[in-house]
Amino acid sequence: MDTLTSLLSSANLQWVLVGSLLLGFASGVIGSFVLLKKQSLISDAMAHAALPGVCMIYIIFQVKSIPFLLAGAAVTSLVATQSIQTIVKKSRIKTDAAIGITLSVFFGLGIVLLTYIQQNSTGNQAGLDSFIFGQAASLVRSDVQLITIGALCLIILTALFFKEFKITIFDPQFAKGIGLPVTFFNGVLLFLVVAVVVIGIQMVGVVLIAALLITPPISARYWTDRLGLMTIIAGIFGAISGVSGAVLSTVFNNLPTGPIIVLSASVIFLFSLFFGSKKGLVFKGGKRA
Repeated sequence: MDTLTSLLSSANLQWVLVGSLLLGFASGVIGSFVLLKKQSLISDAMAHAALPGVCMIYIIFQVKSIPFLLAGAAVTSLVATQSIQTIVKKSRIKTDAAIGITLSVFFGLGIVLLTYIQQNSTGNQAGLDSFIFGQAASLVRSDVQLITIGALCLIILTALFFKEFKITIFDPQFAKGIGLPVTFFNGVLLFLVVAVVVIGIQMVGVVLIAALLITPPISARYWTDRLGLMTIIAGIFGAISGVSGAVLSTVFNNLPTGPIIVLSASVIFLFSLFFGSKKGLVFKGGKRA
């Protein structure tokens, strides 16, 4: 208890908690639109494709500058997304297969580059392997501030375009009819997903950041059928998962943050699956009885 109290009094951990809370909330809110648009697997491919971007920037510049590394992650994530769309349009390959191919190629390239870096004299000191599963304990204040500011901006952008996202997702033909630029708003949503992946990979890792986008919204679906309420509930579930994962991984230094956050989100999902007031198994069983 004394150890936990001393950790919680640390200014750096307080920043980590704020950052993980806002990151989890932003992921849950944005993930709600991704889930309803049936693009959850694309977000997974984006996340895995971020790793080679991080490694390439490090190899080229030999500097562990977080803004540079995250810029590289954003570029390769966008390239992966474009690759999926091109494969689907130019061939007979279905979307799920195109996502699987792209995810495997980019993540495999990332692992090869990461291995190359670690085998060099300076590679062991790079600490880039923390990008795979995330590590809150290794974050410094400037890293957390970047995550916090980025997540806050994403939440504000999502709130500003909430009505447009709702119309373009549920009725794109009607949206076109009233003059809404559907392609533009699809691009904005894609940008928000890439941004969540990029700012979140330090804390959650490239392997599991997609789970933070997917699991809280799925859990929220068991509590409501209204999109506005669903996004708020998903944000709260994401925030709880982020904070609990950050605290536990900091208290137990050897535990990576990403898996703990995902396990926390999974516990919330299981609770929602059984006790959700709209679609929970217990609720449905009670109605049938």
